[in-house]
Amino acid sequence: MLREVEHWLKARSWSLSDRPLQQVMAAKRATGQSVSVVLPALNEEATVGAIVTAIRRDLVRRMPLVDEIVVVDSGSTDRTAEVAAAAGARVEHRDAILPRIPALPGKGEVLWRSLMVTRGDLVCFVDADLREFSSDFVTGIVGPLLTDPEVHLVKAMYDRPLAGAAGQGGRVTELMARPLLNMHWPLLAGFVQPLGGEYAARRSLLERLPFPVGYGVELGMLVDALHTVGLDALAQVDVGVRHHRHQDGQALGRMAAAIYRTAQLRLARGHLLRPALTQFERGPQGFEPHTHPVDTEERPPMTEIAEYTARRVA
Repeated sequence: MLREVEHWLKARSWSLSDRPLQQVMAAKRATGQSVSVVLPALNEEATVGAIVTAIRRDLVRRMPLVDEIVVVDSGSTDRTAEVAAAAGARVEHRDAILPRIPALPGKGEVLWRSLMVTRGDLVCFVDADLREFSSDFVTGIVGPLLTDPEVHLVKAMYDRPLAGAAGQGGRVTELMARPLLNMHWPLLAGFVQPLGGEYAARRSLLERLPFPVGYGVELGMLVDALHTVGLDALAQVDVGVRHHRHQDGQALGRMAAAIYRTAQLRLARGHLLRPALTQFERGPQGFEPHTHPVDTEERPPMTEIAEYTARRVA
């Protein structure tokens, strides 16, 4: 590990206990910064309501840390939108945001569009499939942004159990993202959960970054943030344990391909001749190939979007 990373781990890796909620609230009052929580959601009716309820109970009613909770529905076919609204979130639909630009499928697309429908100086992203959710996730990653003006992006770090085994979740992280970061961006080797969906950042940073539309958004954001604000502006906070729905092996393969593509673009800004992934499933005639496109689109920094610029002026 690079000496710079060893220093960073000591200086920019914290735990929840380092910033009690009362201290975070005091910093919010002193700085006057507003906080938006965004949940990107696709068919998450089983979990989204409990997450919104916990944030509203703990961080809106008991302690006014969060100024708005926005669920961005990316085309759910279940009751995700209804459940989220009933729990107290404002629900925005992906296709209704920036209708001039046809929406593409993918998580990064939803995160990018969320900048248009939120107002917070600090934007906190939380995945909508978390179980046993604690509002400490939000407090933990927002806290450093409120208390330290030099910090611009904070990732949550946590244990990710799989089938009861500690630390066995995050398979794409260990098999794809961590090797890529260690080999090509070793300054980012200290991040425990580089692909984690829980992170917070200053709007002033997010609006300057391109957003890969798919699963590569978290890796792309880390790499681009490193080049934009430097390692010392990045941090991570231990928030305990993360329980969520795990995907099957083929879905993980598609995720890994998208992440590799995101890294490849940042390494060379080149053109991959065949941005597709072929996988196999056993069918009546034996193993059958199924080819999936790999996310290749990226959205430009939001500051380049006329509607966003006009909103800021207004």
